Amino acid sequence: MSDQRVFNFSAGPSMLPVSVLERAGSEITNYRGSGMSVMEMSHRSKVFMKIFEETQDKLRRLMNVPDSHKILFLQTGATGQFAMVPMNLMGTTGKADYAVTGNFSNLAAKEAVKYGAVNIAASSEDRNHSYIPAQSELKLSDDASYFYYCANNTIYGTEWDYVPATNAPLVCDMSSDILSAPVDVSKYGVIFAGAQKNMAPAGLTVAIVREDLAGHELPCTPTIMSYKTMIDKDSMYNTPPCWCIYMLGLNLDWVAENGGVEGMQKLRQLRSGMLYDVLDHSKLFQCHAQPGSRSSMNVTFRTGNEELDAKFIQEAAEAGFVNLKGHRKTGGMRASIYNAMPVEGVERLCDFIRTFDKTNG
Repeated sequence: MSDQRVFNFSAGPSMLPVSVLERAGSEITNYRGSGMSVMEMSHRSKVFMKIFEETQDKLRRLMNVPDSHKILFLQTGATGQFAMVPMNLMGTTGKADYAVTGNFSNLAAKEAVKYGAVNIAASSEDRNHSYIPAQSELKLSDDASYFYYCANNTIYGTEWDYVPATNAPLVCDMSSDILSAPVDVSKYGVIFAGAQKNMAPAGLTVAIVREDLAGHELPCTPTIMSYKTMIDKDSMYNTPPCWCIYMLGLNLDWVAENGGVEGMQKLRQLRSGMLYDVLDHSKLFQCHAQPGSRSSMNVTFRTGNEELDAKFIQEAAEAGFVNLKGHRKTGGMRASIYNAMPVEGVERLCDFIRTFDKTNG
């Protein structure tokens, strides 16, 4: 094992900024004179409640969350929201529109069928989820309770570059691109994200819920899955993921220090632009996602030869670029370049790709 840090291109859990890890390390046994770790303290103690409230405030400021929306710190991952969303919102009309542009939106739609009628308003399955349907291609219902989509598809490497125009409230899974660019939160009914890609360690799910949508849950909804309950209890109906909330706060400080979400947007454009340019000019590699639908967070590519892909992944790992193997559904390679990925990491990966292309082409 090496004592040197690698460039971790994992799709999640993903790398965190070194300065955030170092700050957490310096406080891990004795948080600011409390005599204990954040992992040990009561979630209702004055010390932790200050951490909790400050973290909520930081996120509200960075994302410009309006007063009409409540910020919830939940558990069960983004996958739990696949059920929580229809349980809380489907009851309005008993129907919902879903755009299926990848694996996780497909799973969400299948889960929602348990609670009402689901209209597949759009699907990119016909081209192996290599594109995002245009606004004109959305087949919207007149009486949907909400419209659901996943902003960025980690497995296939596609990303919506527009906000769908609908009459129904928008529900968006932003797990893999939240905090990477400005978002007009007022346009959404619900935004949710698993924290383990751009926000914090695994174990925390952030939900931003328009308050007037809460309180209409289906009778079968468990108490802990009710947005209204979690809003009324300020995410404290049960013990929240305290350490992850603390780490989120530290990461939000780092985002603010580096230009906020506007600064993150500049960095993501720089990183993804470099990587796509190299891949588009290579002899060996092809990108999976079509231009205009390409993700700036998850770059998926392959040679078309499984043995050559495996060789690339092995040699890349030996060179310090880890977790580049594509998802089991797609094969090939995937470079996840979330907020914490240094520009240097992508620059060096680009150099490695050029060298591999020249040597093996």
